[in-house]
Amino acid sequence: MMGATDSSSYAETTGAITVTVEPIYLEDQSDPDDNHFVWAYHVRIENHGKRTVQLMTRHWRITDSLGKVHEVRGDGVVGEQPVLTPGGAFEYTSGTPLSTPSGIMDGSYQMETDTGERFDVKIPAFSLDSPHHRRQLH
Repeated sequence: MMGATDSSSYAETTGAITVTVEPIYLEDQSDPDDNHFVWAYHVRIENHGKRTVQLMTRHWRITDSLGKVHEVRGDGVVGEQPVLTPGGAFEYTSGTPLSTPSGIMDGSYQMETDTGERFDVKIPAFSLDSPHHRRQLH
């Protein structure tokens, strides 16, 4: 994929739900000279359990390399509250800008079972690194 750096994937399993995230630095949407750095992140949520669950809410914590934290809470993901049947999965891609060349994101999804029981699923902490984060200014 042009304009993207090599990326790693990060996975975390809570109960029977696995969340895998792959961050991708978007060179073509970033402007390092203006302290504007943009990443996409691809998320896959897999239900390895025996019960149907629905993703109700999300909570993200985005920390830039200066330690500034921005929290995001809301219903669902990408405008949906996906239902995951046993063995099912849901994938989506979203993005985030930062004013620093690197940062960390983590968070959680609140799921609800078909019987109305709610539980939190951890989103693995993942690193946002641009190729500019090693640049020294003299």
